[in-house]
Amino acid sequence: MMRRAVVLCLGLLASPVVAQEDPASAALRAKGLLEEAAVALDHAQGARDRVAALTQTVKAYEAGLAALRTGLRQAAIREKALTQELNSAQGQVADLLASLLTIGRSPAPVQLTHPDGPTGTARAGMILSEVSPALQAEADTLARDLDEVKTLRALQQTAADTLREGLRGAQEARTALSAAISDRTDLPTKFTADPVKTAVLVASSESLGSFADNLGQIVAGEELEGGPDVHEQRGMLELPVQGTILRAAGQPDAAGIVRPGWVIATAPGALVTTPAAATIRYLGPLLDYGNVMIIEPGPGILFVLAGMEQVYGEVGQVLPAGHPLGMMHGAGVAQGEILTQADTGQNTETLYLEVRENQEPVDPDEWFKTDKE
Repeated sequence: MMRRAVVLCLGLLASPVVAQEDPASAALRAKGLLEEAAVALDHAQGARDRVAALTQTVKAYEAGLAALRTGLRQAAIREKALTQELNSAQGQVADLLASLLTIGRSPAPVQLTHPDGPTGTARAGMILSEVSPALQAEADTLARDLDEVKTLRALQQTAADTLREGLRGAQEARTALSAAISDRTDLPTKFTADPVKTAVLVASSESLGSFADNLGQIVAGEELEGGPDVHEQRGMLELPVQGTILRAAGQPDAAGIVRPGWVIATAPGALVTTPAAATIRYLGPLLDYGNVMIIEPGPGILFVLAGMEQVYGEVGQVLPAGHPLGMMHGAGVAQGEILTQADTGQNTETLYLEVRENQEPVDPDEWFKTDKE
């Protein structure tokens, strides 16, 4: 019986211990980010440049919501793993406790004797003295795991309220940002677009590339010289939206269609901003791409962004770096979908990004920084 107890104890102690990130702390830090974003929203309403302040506020909400969803996913995974470990160890612990109880109920004279005589008795005592600390360590580990499970479950129970508050704050910031952009009148204009020529070009274009290459035809009158130049920032630009690259340039989609740009997965309602100072060459619906924004950050260079629900600005305006271009679909996602997104960790919207140089598509990897760097 004693030997069985020792074997069970050593089996429990031999289980591998894997260091894991603390998901509860990560989720709490994300909650702090959302609280800071709420404070920033209050301050942005009275800021001198409300568009810039609200843009940063919306991005702060997006970062906080993304971090909270990540923390909650990790918490759910960790809680499930701990529960499985505790359930699997339950039988072993029960057998071990039963063995020890049997030993404890044995009469004292019996405990002090051993079939092999005094030497065996001494060895048995040494084994028990080694097992006791191990049992205490295992009990401490189980207690910590149980406490962590309780903490993780409590964290997930309060997640819905935290996410809803963050979503409401983000939507309020988006609404305020849209109003601030509509009220803005201080942006310079490089040229004016002819609406008739624009409509003709839209109707006659058979592809995104051909449309972009003929944008010079829609200018009404003379176009002002000068403007932004992005050549020195080649390879160092941030993505125009918070998200992950779903398909690289030249990678076929499920239907086998190959495009020269990136497909970027984003959260619903994500804000799209200018990667660099640029002139708006076109904005509006085009072909089957939904709303399209084409900006010119430098001579002969075009950034094409497609798939937004809303687009901001007017053709010919010169925008500073980081200025809002539009928002992705799904800003008003239903409350019931929030936790689903947290569970799956999947971004549900996609933005198409194409870069064209001298009327030829180039891999956006030449211009934008990615996680691989």
